[in-house]
Amino acid sequence: MTAARRITPVPGGPLLVEGPVEVELPDGTLVRCERPVVALCMCRRSRRQPFCDTSHRSRSRADTPGSSAPGE
Repeated sequence: MTAARRITPVPGGPLLVEGPVEVELPDGTLVRCERPVVALCMCRRSRRQPFCDTSHRSRSRADTPGSSAPGE
C-alpha cells in the first residue's frame, strides 16, 4: 500500500502537497515534481500551471469574478 500524502490548503493560496508527486494534466500529460513539498495553484493565475508561482499574492481571491470576500 502506498503511503498517504499530506495536503495542506493555504488560505488564499495554493494547496501544499507532500512530494514527490505526479500531476495528470487535462491533456493526459504527466508532470512529475521531485520536491519535498509541491504548491498546486488554486487561484488559476499561475503561469506555471498546475504549480503555484505566487501570483495569488498580487490580488486576493475576492477580486476574482464570482467570489466574495470572507464575511460577505
